Amino acid sequence: MSIIGAFMVPHPPIILPEVGRGEEEKIRPTTEAYRRVAEQIAALRPDVILISSPHSILYADYFHISPGRKAAGSMRQFRAGDVRFQVEYDEPLVQRIADLAEGRGLPAGTLGEKDATLDHGTMIPLYFIRQQTGMDRVPIVRLGLSGLSLTDHYRYGMCIRDAVEALDRRAVFVASGDLSHKCRAEGPYGFAPEGPEYDRRIMDVMGRAAFGELLEFDEGFLDRAAECGHRSFVIMAGALDGRSVEPERLSHEDTFGVGYGICAYRIAGEDPDRSFLKKREEQKEREMTDRREREDAWVRLARLSLEHYVKTGKELPRDAYPKDLPEELTARRAGAFVSLHKEGQLRGCIGTIGPTAPCVADEIVQNAVSAAVRDPRFFPVQIPELPYLEISVDVLGDTEPIDSTDQLDVKRYGVIVTCGTRRGLLLPNLDGVDTIEEQVRIAREKGGIREGEKGIRYERFEVVRHDPGKE
Repeated sequence: MSIIGAFMVPHPPIILPEVGRGEEEKIRPTTEAYRRVAEQIAALRPDVILISSPHSILYADYFHISPGRKAAGSMRQFRAGDVRFQVEYDEPLVQRIADLAEGRGLPAGTLGEKDATLDHGTMIPLYFIRQQTGMDRVPIVRLGLSGLSLTDHYRYGMCIRDAVEALDRRAVFVASGDLSHKCRAEGPYGFAPEGPEYDRRIMDVMGRAAFGELLEFDEGFLDRAAECGHRSFVIMAGALDGRSVEPERLSHEDTFGVGYGICAYRIAGEDPDRSFLKKREEQKEREMTDRREREDAWVRLARLSLEHYVKTGKELPRDAYPKDLPEELTARRAGAFVSLHKEGQLRGCIGTIGPTAPCVADEIVQNAVSAAVRDPRFFPVQIPELPYLEISVDVLGDTEPIDSTDQLDVKRYGVIVTCGTRRGLLLPNLDGVDTIEEQVRIAREKGGIREGEKGIRYERFEVVRHDPGKE
């Protein structure tokens, strides 16, 4: 067997009468749609329910799966402590998902269980599901999200699907997640134009089961929309990759300024044309081929260095440098930063403010390795990632002290903030950094420097950026 049904649902605590105390009546269409979902799940008679929740344990670079035999939780934090849940986990399925993910280079498993208590993103779907006869005895698998790329979430969903098939389970997938939190000015999170735009787009995509389009949402747009469940929906989409899906859009509301959307998906067999990740990877391969063809000597050297190290564990020897390097690389000394991106997300960035090596080429070679395997914010780059890395190199000019941040320009100048022995740097012309205030704040925070400290000094510098994606 495999996944026999899938559902996109929200998790507003106020939807429970015990929490809403009458306010739930304002979102009655969502409640009625939820009940229809629960009835459909009961009719499918699943062996296990898979629930992906944004409010389960979340790590930037790891998919957490709740471990153990059982867990409990309540709605106490929402002043409804009498609403309680106990669940049993499908331990063999949990282990098979973790094993498959690890075998495919995805960091996932049961490590890092900080709190075993059930979260409301899991409990609210269970509240409706368990109103159906016999559903309180069905075990679950609780799946956390991560800060990894959308395509990694999709691949993770494919691992979940394959694990379900390997153990011959009849599984239902419940993707728990609210939509935008910024749909109305009177809502608790305020308004952003991206809020209603996200809700419109996501309901269109999910209403058509056009799951490949989930991977096309820009990360900056998702942040500005303050969405909650996008990655949850992407995991579900991956679990349905290659399957014929009949979608049913049941409801959408934003009464309280937060989007609530419900869709149901009937699985109708296999459909190779719906292998969306394969299509995206083919497109990405074409894009990366074009990008590589536009890489200059600076970027090609960085790529050669990090690929050699990741594959061999050794630094690129000088006699392996390309023979035709420009004199500017071999005869000049300067600081340099190497930045790595994957699927539009930062994957590593390490550099030197001033020269530490005999020439710029050596500076790039050593910093490319550091960006790949020594950036403390990320796991070291793995071999399967190499074809998808977008690399840029910034060669720094001389720094000059400035009297005021008014002398900065976020597009032209990078900034160094110094206080005593602490120092933070931010490069110029970065996506999402649009004001001097933002630039200075980020640089200050990188250096561990508090706002208003005495003795803060500022310097600015220009860079020559080598980025084939910006040409």
